[in-house]
Amino acid sequence: MILYSVVFYVLAVIVLVSTLLAIIQRQVVHAVVYLIISFFATGLLFYLLGAPFLAALEVIIYAGAIMVLFLFIVMTVKVESNEGTKAEICQWLPAVVLAVISFFAGGVLIFEIPGSKTSLNTGMATPSTFGQFLFKSYWFPVEIASFLLLIGLVGALYLGRRESRRESKDRR
Repeated sequence: MILYSVVFYVLAVIVLVSTLLAIIQRQVVHAVVYLIISFFATGLLFYLLGAPFLAALEVIIYAGAIMVLFLFIVMTVKVESNEGTKAEICQWLPAVVLAVISFFAGGVLIFEIPGSKTSLNTGMATPSTFGQFLFKSYWFPVEIASFLLLIGLVGALYLGRRESRRESKDRR
């Protein structure tokens, strides 16, 4: 059970650190890479907590499809970058360290040593049981989170419209 707790806390720290690094990064490509690491570690947490289907969806949809789409968008937009300096290589070091630790924790979860005394048996829950638990016990935090997402969407639309109005005024 100790190994289970250690893997959980290591993955939780990776999620928090990589998300924080994604927020404070100045370069967009680095922020996207940190978000990919965060989504991958979140998927491993879902697997550890007994939701393998949700873990697969997290990795395939978020870390895979959406983040690859973000990377393509970032790469098509003209972004200034340094040409492979030593400082540029050092900026990737935290991402590499977080990714290696995440993959190691995932390997511990998936390929545990046969015959070991510490077995990581994940709890299994059906999607309907998980949904009932989530919306019966935690309906208020779910509503708060959805309201915050709505506020973020309205704010992004407002800021986007303000920029487009400013650009149309500049053209005149």
